[in-house]
Amino acid sequence: MTKNSRKSAGPVMDIGISEDDRAAIAAGLSRLLADSATLYLMTHNFHWNVKGPMFNTLHLMFMGQYTEQWNALDLIAERIRALGHPAPGTYKALGKLASIEEPEGVPVATEMIRLLVAAQEATARTARGLFPLVDKANDQPTADLLTQRLEVHEKTAWMLRSLLEE
Repeated sequence: MTKNSRKSAGPVMDIGISEDDRAAIAAGLSRLLADSATLYLMTHNFHWNVKGPMFNTLHLMFMGQYTEQWNALDLIAERIRALGHPAPGTYKALGKLASIEEPEGVPVATEMIRLLVAAQEATARTARGLFPLVDKANDQPTADLLTQRLEVHEKTAWMLRSLLEE
């Protein structure tokens, strides 16, 4: 590598996390971003299309949830960038990485709730699965982000699940 090509590439990143660990964490965060984006879109879709006796409650609840989820997308993507990697930002790229399947059509309200519980829990599992690598790499900022996301997903799943109880 010539002196000029090295200069145009910018300084070498040295934040105390190896390049391999940063790449693996960024890949895991990309999967979390994909699940989070899918969950965001699913929740927003249900907000638009919910109907029935629980309309007002669910319409408002879903709005709060998709707004929170929208804000989380930026935090996750920015952490990927801080680790020196590009964040996936197209439907195609996110679709390949997501573990959540989008539903077909417009489900009834109770099925929307069930689907959102499953999607919240799937997103929590994706976040939780990163902890061994993050801990090994001594990556506290990512661990903090994951802890915050887990708290939101687990609490939201509990609240949604409680709507299905008699």
